[in-house]
Amino acid sequence: VQLQASGGGSVQAGESLRLSCVASGSAFSVGVMAWFRQAPGKEREFVSRIRWGDASTSYADSVKGRFTISGDRAKYMVFLQMNSLKPEDTAVYYCAAVLGSGPYYVRPAQYTYWGQGTLVTVSS
Repeated sequence: VQLQASGGGSVQAGESLRLSCVASGSAFSVGVMAWFRQAPGKEREFVSRIRWGDASTSYADSVKGRFTISGDRAKYMVFLQMNSLKPEDTAVYYCAAVLGSGPYYVRPAQYTYWGQGTLVTVSS
């Protein structure tokens, strides 16, 4: 499975961005797709995930109410709508996927496939 993320950029605090990720290869086998982020000097952290089987979603507390994950399973795409962005959202955002479908896939080590990352910069 190959993942290609896009949509990052530089915005002001309070503005919005929409990230996209498309899966290719054996994408039909993917059970969960997620977004993680990594700020300079920090560990990679979970942002949100969507499970294809039941379309269930989950979010990190830091983004709840501001970010929305969605997907188009037929096109093997996942999106992250980011509203009310804050400077602390500045990070490289990574798309990730795993063939399993467990409900608690929130750690980087649980994901097998990773995209190249897209930079989001939010200035105050």
